Amino acid sequence: MAPLRGIESFVKAVEAGSIAAGARILGISAAAASQNIARLETHLGVRLLTRTTRSLALTEGGSAYYSRVRELVQELELASQAVDALHAEPRGRLRVAATGAFARHVLAPMIPGFSRRYPDVLVELMVTDRNVNHIAESVDASIRIRPALEEGLIARPVAKVPSIFCASPEYLAKAGRPEAPEQLSEHDCLVFRFPVDGRILRWGFVRNGLRFDAPVRATLISDDIDTLAQMAVAGGGITRLGAFIAEPLIERGQLVELFTPTSEADVQAEIEPLEFYLCVRHRRELTPKVRAFSDYLVEQLPERWRV
Repeated sequence: MAPLRGIESFVKAVEAGSIAAGARILGISAAAASQNIARLETHLGVRLLTRTTRSLALTEGGSAYYSRVRELVQELELASQAVDALHAEPRGRLRVAATGAFARHVLAPMIPGFSRRYPDVLVELMVTDRNVNHIAESVDASIRIRPALEEGLIARPVAKVPSIFCASPEYLAKAGRPEAPEQLSEHDCLVFRFPVDGRILRWGFVRNGLRFDAPVRATLISDDIDTLAQMAVAGGGITRLGAFIAEPLIERGQLVELFTPTSEADVQAEIEPLEFYLCVRHRRELTPKVRAFSDYLVEQLPERWRV
């Protein structure tokens, strides 16, 4: 029978893109993983991987073998987790990736409370606006907005955060206040560019049940939402912010909310909210620590944001 550790090391190396990354997932050294794979190749009498210092590729035999054994490794993991879940409390390292603004303004204030509730869980918060590779970067779960979802991820909706259009009092005194989304084309607009693929985040509205994108005249662009907020405070123009960023600035008088129900015109145009999802690669990765974090997150969010 083929050595099980060799099969695990081989499958994880292929999924993670390198022997070293696969070894980190298994909690062993790269040298040990390489030896495990070498013993497996000797047992099978065929080379499974073509290795260089920077890349890893399946041979023809390796591709055929991987297609058969990857399900075996997944089933073994499922079986182990099913047994553990019967009596396991959340424990171990929990690596969560989240967008910069959501991590700073929403997650950072609540994570210490999670750690107090689950002292056996070590939380590592990875703050980035790019799409992380769950396998290669050993991420247990990521929190993403709808436009950043990727095919193949299991995504649980956790929040629907109001989007707020706003500008500084100084800018509005100079340029006037738009009363309808169509008037945004006449204003200086501060827009967000996705770091992943360079797309501009559209400014969506819903009127009479139909979604539409407001015309935007972009005069300043950034890939960081907090930077856009500070540009708006400085009088740079109109921007779209999540409520967790905009509301404190509005309360302090630094920004003014636009398109509110008190506007004299076009109150039927609703602003499209920001939808956040907690994502894992497979349902089997909804481990006790991930479920505990997901449930705690929803519990701590303002009730009006919950989905």
